[in-house]
Amino acid sequence: LVSALITGIAAVHYYYMRDYNLLTGDSPTFFRYVDWILTVPLMCVEFYLILKPSGATKSLLWKLIALSVVMLVTGYFGEAGVGPLDAQLWGLVSGIAYFAIVAEIWLGGASKLAKSAGGNVESAHRMLCKFVLIGWAIYPIGYMAGTDGWYSGIFSGLAGQMDVIYNVGDAINKIGFGLVVYNLAVSK
Repeated sequence: LVSALITGIAAVHYYYMRDYNLLTGDSPTFFRYVDWILTVPLMCVEFYLILKPSGATKSLLWKLIALSVVMLVTGYFGEAGVGPLDAQLWGLVSGIAYFAIVAEIWLGGASKLAKSAGGNVESAHRMLCKFVLIGWAIYPIGYMAGTDGWYSGIFSGLAGQMDVIYNVGDAINKIGFGLVVYNLAVSK
């Protein structure tokens, strides 16, 4: 159900993002972050749901949701040029929240719960962790391709490709998360 909700939200937002881009020629930054502020916390909910039978508490759920919101809000501030910090500093704060999520799911309480569950739950958890570590790492590349900073020379060949990079990341991660959770659900 959560995976279906993520897919539905993404489809509606892509429709609006496409139209916005066609009408204005600009990147639909606001719409993209609205999509993410809805779907990324739902991806965090999926971690909680697969680990709940193993003893996951709501504190784990809220920790992952809070970190994802910090990651997204600060990323938006950097990309949109909002607030007192420049894009690089907002990106740093966003990155710290991302790495806190990675640490929690790979090394923290979520990892321990998955290990204690074993079997299909542990396998699904490990695959979701890989999506977060590798798949979510696509987004900082898009961010750096679309914002100026010390990294501009590194990503100069990707200038103007931010939306393409983000779309690739969305397709890999949202579909991947859904397939992993679906596979776990039908395996029981």
